[in-house]
Amino acid sequence: MDNILIQKFIKNAIAEDVGDGDHTSLSTIPLNTQGKAKLLVKENGILAGVELAEAIFTEIDPQLRMEVLIKDGEKVKIGDIAFTVEGSTHSILLAERLVLNCMQRMSGIATVTKKIVSLLEPYKTKILDTRKTTPGMRYLEKWAVRIGGGVNHRTGLYDMILIKDNHVDYAGGIANAVNAAHAYLDKNHKKLQIEVEVRNLNELNEVLEVGNIDRIMLDNFTLTDLKEAVQKVNGKYLTEASGGITESNVVDYAQCGVDYISMGALTHSVKSLDLSLKAF
Repeated sequence: MDNILIQKFIKNAIAEDVGDGDHTSLSTIPLNTQGKAKLLVKENGILAGVELAEAIFTEIDPQLRMEVLIKDGEKVKIGDIAFTVEGSTHSILLAERLVLNCMQRMSGIATVTKKIVSLLEPYKTKILDTRKTTPGMRYLEKWAVRIGGGVNHRTGLYDMILIKDNHVDYAGGIANAVNAAHAYLDKNHKKLQIEVEVRNLNELNEVLEVGNIDRIMLDNFTLTDLKEAVQKVNGKYLTEASGGITESNVVDYAQCGVDYISMGALTHSVKSLDLSLKAF
């Protein structure tokens, strides 16, 4: 866990929610009231965000005491209690919605990712996430993908060169884009991997002719063309299939022999897992 990044996220999220005070709790519950709460699982899945919840409780009130009963990455079922927290009721209520919002989202992502990873177990193919994340929550969502057994692609625009269709079109072709990327890296003394997206077999041939890259993204290929593309690459570069890939067809793509499959659906359209923080 990146403690600095997480603390910044928590502070911003608390400020967004609390404003000048939790006036409901302040007006209805005596200030020094102590209490307990439990994280109740209301849907089967994979749990994620427990470590983050600990950080949230600690940031809000270091005196809160949390007992973890189920760890990140473990299977949960309806009725399970993931953890308990004890201390100031005002602090618990202050943390409640932030903890739930994060854990429900992260657990939903981890659950879907785990399903995909399980489907791909017979194949060499690994599942990747994308930059199609919720602004401000990318770190958490990619963390959840890892908890579910997936692999993070690039964190942002800064840690890899990914030459996509618009880059190719603006640069005047694949060769121009690749050569310009290498010139840029040399000039700025950077060592970044280069991946090129191709839209068809003709563009794949162009990439193979230029060479000097690390990975090829085969975007929106038919299964027939994808198989042919993998054969053409013949292990010289890592291959990644993307575009319109879902839980229902992911195995078909893996059977084509690609090294990676990227799925924006892991983070951009996942359903949150139903969790609840209940007093007891």
